[in-house]
Amino acid sequence: MSTDSMRADPWNDELHDLRRRELYRTMPRITGLPGRLVTIDGCRVLNFSSNNYLGLAGHPDVVQALADSARVYGAGSTASRLIAGNTEIHRELERFIATWKGTEAAVLFGSGYQANVGVISSLMDKSDLIVSDELNHASIIDGCRLSRGQVIIYPHRDLNRLEDALRTVGFRRKLVVTESVFSMDGDRAALREIDYLCRRWKAVLMVDEAHATGVLGDKGQGLAAELGVVPEIQMGTLGKAAGTSGAYVAGSRRLVELLTNKARSLIYTTAAPPAVVGSALAALKILSSSEGSVRRARLKDNMEHFNRLLSRIPGFSADPSHIVPVRVGDSSRTMKVSSTCLSEGVFAHGIRFPTVPEGTARLRFTLMSDHAPEDLETAVSVLERALEAKDVEPRQANEIGHCRS
Repeated sequence: MSTDSMRADPWNDELHDLRRRELYRTMPRITGLPGRLVTIDGCRVLNFSSNNYLGLAGHPDVVQALADSARVYGAGSTASRLIAGNTEIHRELERFIATWKGTEAAVLFGSGYQANVGVISSLMDKSDLIVSDELNHASIIDGCRLSRGQVIIYPHRDLNRLEDALRTVGFRRKLVVTESVFSMDGDRAALREIDYLCRRWKAVLMVDEAHATGVLGDKGQGLAAELGVVPEIQMGTLGKAAGTSGAYVAGSRRLVELLTNKARSLIYTTAAPPAVVGSALAALKILSSSEGSVRRARLKDNMEHFNRLLSRIPGFSADPSHIVPVRVGDSSRTMKVSSTCLSEGVFAHGIRFPTVPEGTARLRFTLMSDHAPEDLETAVSVLERALEAKDVEPRQANEIGHCRS
């Protein structure tokens, strides 16, 4: 027997530990357009797990723009933006974003993760202070780590602790970074108050609008625009309410110039495919138009209706949001409830550690403008039954059972 064949699998113990702790993950197999209904292993189910808040991922104009851009520019960018991947459609989208956001300039990144990691790690170093909300996204956390800056994490939305951190002296720069709408809880940052504290203590404000882009603001520019706040660094994604892919950072021309020269996640990666960029431009034009306003109004109605329906579940209390966490607590029980919902035709994915803190596992319901009132009523009825069920065995995606046809 060869030496190689006798070597132990180096990953087995870690995978076993993940299964033991009920933290093992698999990828659901989904087919069809990502609308209010999706097909999982041949079963048609109501979709409450997508960030496609305005239903634009399958919009015919967005899909057509993708095809048209592919015909003009080809399938791929073939190089980074700084070499041969800087096409006219990339520049057109950046100009549109800057105008839409009311900033001097904007720059595209491949994803929200790349944007947050690239911005924070390129702008901050060991001589700087970063002050970050404890529930910020993993991409922000990783950007802070890669920057090698001093990081102070303040309790979620605790303005007093935030100000205490900002009083710290001896740093070249101070950066406060927060999500505007928090991705796993659906609540909002107190951006006006945070902006005031940043100005008082001479800190730069960076706002991650990933889950507010398209949803809030009179033209979908996000929570900061809705509140009249102008952060120095504004990040948003194109893969959620815009229904396509990628991300942007908007701000001053000097900021964009510096990121173009220093952000490794921008410089050392192939540019986003022009077809995707073209579809993103079409999506932003829709969400900033009167059609976008109509879709946001429908989404708001769904948020309020869903919140009223959930109020009949004991212990549930939350402000209406397009992201609705239903906390179960225990990871194993959470996945059983999620599996039971799926078997009844409602796809609401379970979220566990490390995405959320230990003991706060939840079902994360996300709402779309395309959901009908009866969809919301079905979801809550199914959820109630799943929460009341005893000793439910988790089912794999290929064992769904009697999901709706």
